[in-house]
Amino acid sequence: MSINKIAKMAGVSPSTVSRVLNNPNYHCSSEETRDRIWKAAMELNYTPNEAARSLKLGRKLQEENKTYYINVLMTRMDESRTDPFFSELLRIIESEIHKQFCILSKVWYMPVFSDDRKCSNINIDSLIDSMYKETNGKCDGLVIVGKCNSTALKKLDIKYKSVVSVNRNSTNYEVDEILCDGHKAASIAVNYLISLGHKEIGYVGDCQNEARYQGFTNALKANGIELNSSYVVETRQTETEGYEAMEKMLRSGCCPTGIYCANDITAIGMLKALNKHKNLQTVPSIIASDDIEEAGNCRPMLTTVKLPKEEMGKFALYLLVDRIKNRHSSIVRMELEGRLVIRDSCQKIGTGSPR
Repeated sequence: MSINKIAKMAGVSPSTVSRVLNNPNYHCSSEETRDRIWKAAMELNYTPNEAARSLKLGRKLQEENKTYYINVLMTRMDESRTDPFFSELLRIIESEIHKQFCILSKVWYMPVFSDDRKCSNINIDSLIDSMYKETNGKCDGLVIVGKCNSTALKKLDIKYKSVVSVNRNSTNYEVDEILCDGHKAASIAVNYLISLGHKEIGYVGDCQNEARYQGFTNALKANGIELNSSYVVETRQTETEGYEAMEKMLRSGCCPTGIYCANDITAIGMLKALNKHKNLQTVPSIIASDDIEEAGNCRPMLTTVKLPKEEMGKFALYLLVDRIKNRHSSIVRMELEGRLVIRDSCQKIGTGSPR
């Protein structure tokens, strides 16, 4: 009955609800429709039928069959959904919560938690307390998706007790974490550019306490290439800022031959800017990391380091539920490897345009 109620609240068919809840790769008609479905599911405290029947009948559940309330904190995007990687990762986590017979209770979009400067200027304790009150006691565990300020992370861990981080930047064993190391992803990307003969290599993305920027600089150093600060553009990692960064580089007359973007959507913005300039004598090679859906559909198709989103989301829930059930007490780090996906946006030096 719950699926029918969700369908009625969201204004969609029960079959659409079932597909959205169970399949993170299902292409819904729009993100707004997907959001309505999950909002209705959270309002109804929806959980798969087996657990729902047990709750309705008031059975005294064994610990292994207890239903848990899970909250999600998105730290690298706001509700405008400016980073598709995290939107895609959230869909996977939502479905894994469902498959684990847990209830998705709350999703927060709070980029302030990933900004060290802003965190130092606000009352973190007050913010965390207000978030906790919003759960109305439905808060068995917390999934933090994205980089989190270290002070805030400690306070969140104290408040929630059962926390797992899903990230490209390590928490340095503050909490359980599923990590696809941004440092290694950047190194893979930069080394690929170097293998194509590039020595003038730029970086576009976040630089502050960012593993991918550190991986970029270390890869240059390991290959005896000096960092050119004029090739580094710090951005908020959105398509718009990627577009603007490329325009800035072209206007400066000092553009590197190869550029590593910290995420795909920034790189896609840069490719769109390049596509407006038809008469460039030299077109820079662009590489990124994430492998969002759009990476294989843009022009040219984007070469990138694929992060295993499905495994990241799945193992995060396994680890969190294991922590909630007191089955482990030590901090656990599970590291997954990125994989280079070669497409069309990179070229060897001297071989012409990647268009």
